[in-house]
Amino acid sequence: MASKIVIAGVAIAIILVAVVALLVLEKGHTSTSPTTSILPTTLPPSKSSSSSTTSYSMPPATTTSSSTTSSSSTTTTTTSSSTATTSIPGNPLPYDASNKTVFLYLASLSTTNPYNYNGTSNGQLVVYIPAGWQIYVVYTNYESIQHNVVILMNNTPTPNSLDIGNDGKILLVVGASTTNYQYSGIAEGESASGISPSLSAGYYWFACGISGHAEEGIWGVIVASSSVTVPYYVIT
Repeated sequence: MASKIVIAGVAIAIILVAVVALLVLEKGHTSTSPTTSILPTTLPPSKSSSSSTTSYSMPPATTTSSSTTSSSSTTTTTTSSSTATTSIPGNPLPYDASNKTVFLYLASLSTTNPYNYNGTSNGQLVVYIPAGWQIYVVYTNYESIQHNVVILMNNTPTPNSLDIGNDGKILLVVGASTTNYQYSGIAEGESASGISPSLSAGYYWFACGISGHAEEGIWGVIVASSSVTVPYYVIT
């Protein structure tokens, strides 16, 4: 009876030892497995994104500033040059320097003296132009008698012939023609225009070609000179 109890105790002890050993093995296997599975497999791309953003945000500030400064400098130079050319000894006349043309607006005004250009007579109106330029004449007659405008290279100091063609070489006729200027012109309220050839340095007249009118006082003077850079006129 006693031997059976001993054998049973030994068997129980063996079983307990086996159970404990099994538990220990299972516990050791479980604690090792999680450590292996949480190891990282890739590296985070942290700095690559930051570097890319910085390179796209650089402004081209220097280029814009340089362009503005250059434009301002050019404007200043142009203004200074333009101001220097406006000083003339008389009254300015309109002109186009690109084609060397002076615009001369004449009118026979309705005054007590019917023989006038812009209210002047007997060479009082003197026009100065650069040598080699041409004159575009626009003439309006407000008088009750006919008038015209003739530009000629004169060979006498004042008109002294009924036919103005005898006083020099006719270069332009406005309001008539080279064949009828002695008796034809434009009537009251009418206008006419024409352009002269280039005038070399020298003295010229503009006068009414109708017979006797220039001698009555309807004439003025043109001076073409290389010393004149800007067209102008004076009344003497």
